[in-house]
Amino acid sequence: MSDTSWLSKFPQLERGDLIAIRKTLDGAYREFSRNYGDTIESLFDPLLTFLIWFEKLLIASPWWLTIGVILAIVYGASRSWKLCTGVLASLLAIGVLGMWDDTMRTLSIITVCTLLSIGIGIPTGILMSRSNKVQAIVTPILDVMQTMPAFVYLIPVVMLLGIGKIPGVIAVIIYAVPPVIRLTNLGIRLVNKETLEAATAFGATAKQRLFGIQLPLAMPTIMAGINQTIMMALAMVVVASMIGVKGLGQPVLKSITNQYFTLGLFNGLAIVALAIIFDRVSQTYAKRTQKHLGGMNND
Repeated sequence: MSDTSWLSKFPQLERGDLIAIRKTLDGAYREFSRNYGDTIESLFDPLLTFLIWFEKLLIASPWWLTIGVILAIVYGASRSWKLCTGVLASLLAIGVLGMWDDTMRTLSIITVCTLLSIGIGIPTGILMSRSNKVQAIVTPILDVMQTMPAFVYLIPVVMLLGIGKIPGVIAVIIYAVPPVIRLTNLGIRLVNKETLEAATAFGATAKQRLFGIQLPLAMPTIMAGINQTIMMALAMVVVASMIGVKGLGQPVLKSITNQYFTLGLFNGLAIVALAIIFDRVSQTYAKRTQKHLGGMNND
């Protein structure tokens, strides 16, 4: 008896039926994109305008000023001169090797995608932490977002919005936002219930408990989620370059198609440098936050 004989007990669609279903769905989506694509695209015009302005600002600003601002942010987050020295060396190497403009383009889109992911992810994680029903609904969606190959969800985005920065931002956010949602939910749920009960006993409202206790105590876990989101966003740089997003990904893609080993290596190392900078800064900030909270708890 064949191992697949049990399948015969279920009704099966004929090949022609499957083709008909696919054609119907494809036609419906094409019709939707024709009728509503321009309207949906216009909703993203403010974001596109900001992206273009921010990219031009980073590229047009003097390199020393840009590096100075980045170092100030790094030191403010980490309080580490060693990390600042490493960041300075990395940025100077990127400039000397002629990758400054592409790095600024990548930095602009990654910064915007990270901020949008945080803006979407933390409120969603808060909702999940407050309701098991919301968690049960959102979790499978996050599973699909994390396991679906990026090239698959690029197809409907490109069909609807064409190629350019906005489809790239949407693709990056879909791929990168799940960690911050999951870890925000987890961090809030792990807050000591006795601490919350004590706050309630002192008359704290739900809003006061959230912003005064839960979010501060969950911040190290949330920062770990933000860190993962940044890493996943950077991992999408090369994929996003396939739909017209300029930056370090395009030279890497060009090196693949034309077998330019050195070009791909240098731009790949620049992406790695950005990833390490973001990783070290966010991790150091999370550790500082954790130590601060630990000191408060000891008091």
